[in-house]
Amino acid sequence: MSKRIAFIGGGNMASAIIGGLISQGHAPSQIDVVEPVAETRDKLKTAYGVNAQAEPGAFLIEAGLVIWAVKPQTFRAAALQVRPHVQQALHLSVAAGIRSDSIVNWLGTQRVVRAMPNTPALIGKGISGLFARPAVTAAEKQQVVEVMASTGELVWIDVEEKLDIVTALSGSGPAYAFYFMEAMTTAGAEMGLKRDQAQQLAVATFIGAGELVRSSGEAPRVLRQRVTSKNGTTDAAINSMEDDDLQAVFINAMYAARRRAQELGDEFGKA
Repeated sequence: MSKRIAFIGGGNMASAIIGGLISQGHAPSQIDVVEPVAETRDKLKTAYGVNAQAEPGAFLIEAGLVIWAVKPQTFRAAALQVRPHVQQALHLSVAAGIRSDSIVNWLGTQRVVRAMPNTPALIGKGISGLFARPAVTAAEKQQVVEVMASTGELVWIDVEEKLDIVTALSGSGPAYAFYFMEAMTTAGAEMGLKRDQAQQLAVATFIGAGELVRSSGEAPRVLRQRVTSKNGTTDAAINSMEDDDLQAVFINAMYAARRRAQELGDEFGKA
């Protein structure tokens, strides 16, 4: 962790990782960020004291690790600009959909790791799927673990294509939870609660349910069945959702997310 680390892109995910690195004791002076948006650069400098530049340059040569936190549609152009300066570095991409074959082609190195984090990484409560190409050593994989550990849990994936599933499940997953919280809040308000009360109840319910699954070690299905008394209130709600085939609708939505992740790789991963 003593090597310089460079970020290409300085948005929310980069900010989450930078904050984690600094909390682990990594010196801000050892972190470089390439970010074209002046406002974002200024925020990073103020919040963390890192070196933030508008364009890539020779300063990137010293980076032992380059973290790609760019949008899929801008990855190729950014990679071609950065490539002359980062031939010796290990590369970690957190960009959705862009396959490692494309990254290898653009950067001219096989030392590439892909990560699919999610937004709770911003508070250290995220989870990331990780995939490393064969050229990445065990020591380099450990370096990635050390960098990403402060963002939350980590799961290594054996086949790169499965990262599109991770994207559909946990990468996009927080939005699904927010969507259901939103619906529960609206229902509570419509039935007579104050909206802030309904939201407090909905959010606490999701947090508590997740922690109960984690601490009990039991499957969500088992816990659901345990609290669903026949002809009770929960049973009425579950039956209503099953009549509307909500589970199938939700599963189809996740397939749609996976397809879009695949499409991003096809669309923006071209040579």
